[in-house]
Amino acid sequence: MSAGRPSSTPAVLRVRWLPGTDVLLGTCHCGAEHECQDPVEMWDWMHAHPDHPTREEVPR
Repeated sequence: MSAGRPSSTPAVLRVRWLPGTDVLLGTCHCGAEHECQDPVEMWDWMHAHPDHPTREEVPR
């Protein structure tokens, strides 16, 4: 159980499309953010919590 979040409350993961681009902006429930164009890459990044790769480690 995470501090400040009851076990019955689901984690919230958000993916937004940046209008006018092909870029997705993902925000994990821990506050980490990631930009990419590939939805599969975004999914993998989100599910890597808490070990999100840094922007430098993610191949573009």
